[in-house]
Amino acid sequence: MRDLLRTDFLRAEAGGGLALLLGSVVALLWVNVIDAGGYATFWAQHIDIGIGSASIDESLAHWVNDGLMTFFFFLISLEIKRELVTGELRHPKRAALPIIAALGGVVTPIALFLIVSGGQNAAGWGIPMATDAAFAIGVLALLGDRVGVGVKLLLVTIAVVDDVGAILVIAVAYTDHLSLGWLALAVVGLLGAVAMRALGARRILLFVPIGVFVWVATLESGVHATLAGVALALICPATPVAGRDVLGELEHRLHPWVNYAILPLFALANAGVKLGGGELSDADGRRLALAVAIGLVVGKFIGIAGATIAALKLRLGALPKGVDLGGLLGAAALGGIGFTVSLFITPLAYEDPLLIGAAKLGILGGSVVSAVIGITIFAATGVHPTREEDQPPSLPSKNA
Repeated sequence: MRDLLRTDFLRAEAGGGLALLLGSVVALLWVNVIDAGGYATFWAQHIDIGIGSASIDESLAHWVNDGLMTFFFFLISLEIKRELVTGELRHPKRAALPIIAALGGVVTPIALFLIVSGGQNAAGWGIPMATDAAFAIGVLALLGDRVGVGVKLLLVTIAVVDDVGAILVIAVAYTDHLSLGWLALAVVGLLGAVAMRALGARRILLFVPIGVFVWVATLESGVHATLAGVALALICPATPVAGRDVLGELEHRLHPWVNYAILPLFALANAGVKLGGGELSDADGRRLALAVAIGLVVGKFIGIAGATIAALKLRLGALPKGVDLGGLLGAAALGGIGFTVSLFITPLAYEDPLLIGAAKLGILGGSVVSAVIGITIFAATGVHPTREEDQPPSLPSKNA
């Protein structure tokens, strides 16, 4: 049953990656071919939701990033909790390798970003740290039988672990101000949800009003509003309640909406950057774009592959069945596709439109190069699923 759920998950991620690509392409065409001014004006439109003083007035782009993306962070947090409680990450030995690989893939890109940027515009250090699982699995889907399930699960597990790091970075490093009163109200709302569970509330719809309350309180507290989704996911029961798998049901319901509607809409609202703009003609913009791209392409590859090989040599873990050196290197390369979370962090790190545009160019360029490198590696060394049973769960010997 678990293998079936994982297959469905990988299929959903692959489809989501293709939908995300479509949204990105439309955004780029809108800005570069159709009407750049119209793109900016459209997403800058303000929408006021509420009554009188009890209303929230945000631009359309902010409603996408602060509102709809809450469901994205809610979903990935459900996946993180599932992996920690019932998935691979609940086994210390199985979890050790992807955790070490992910940490290497977080620390190295940050270090390279800071070195290349020269300390200037250092606020964007969190941009190259996260892998976009949907895009990466979407790329693997294009390779078909050349890539086995083991490689996909390794890549997804690494992405899940570094999503934890990204969530912590957004919560700690990219919070401008803090209102303790509103934060206390958010905590009260979460405790209310826990109390409802304890009193026997089972219907998901009963928790929607309190979820909205927690989101509003989080938004007003100064902590990024999407973290309300993270908190709500973490209090969701990871084991069946009265025979009902609530967490699995939520994942099943949300996956299509997040992958095929919210993420493409997010890409449409955030990937629109003028390719022939002045970002790269400016010294600061050029250096920032290069720092982001190198962090993704080089940092992720060296960090994931290097940390994994070191862990294997120290016998701190083992590769999943069917993953050899080629599979590891290909997965490490695709780890440099840092699209969604990287784009999400960019406007949190910078206010200057030039720097935002430069960082986005670095993200787009770095993600494309990482995808090409990963595809090239898999095309040359990919393992066919029918041969996975014969592959050892470790690196091949030098004489192999």
